[in-house]
Amino acid sequence: MTQLTAGDTAPAFTLADADGNAVSLADFAGRNVVVYFYPKAATPGCTTEACDFRDSLSSLNAAGYAVIGVSPDSVDEIRAFADAEGLTFPLLADSDAAVAKAWGVWGEKTVGDRTFDGVIRSTFVLDGDGVVQRAEYGVDADGHVARLRAELGV
Repeated sequence: MTQLTAGDTAPAFTLADADGNAVSLADFAGRNVVVYFYPKAATPGCTTEACDFRDSLSSLNAAGYAVIGVSPDSVDEIRAFADAEGLTFPLLADSDAAVAKAWGVWGEKTVGDRTFDGVIRSTFVLDGDGVVQRAEYGVDADGHVARLRAELGV
């Protein structure tokens, strides 16, 4: 798995959002973007992280950052998750994990005694040209958004 680092150009993507509409990274050209990958909608850690982004969205937006969440869930699963948690930023369905693999966030994970391939919780901050300013792999959902905001001065 090749991981992205600061200075890399983020791989382009077009994925379906919770309403089935196509959303491309290029749609955010000229804006700073936080792209975060989460393993599974409606699980405890992913809910914590998504709700923290939801609760911080107005301050992130005011500082010029858009937020996009990406998971290997289906459109129906992300729609239910967004509706249940009142998430107003785009959640995108990467059902075949092609984008996760391109961004270096797909890999071996161990949960309990089970080892499998899946999304490694990761967050990227991109500038308006789509260049990675910050790449964090294997983040802990608890407190992640608060720490990110502090690092960004938001």
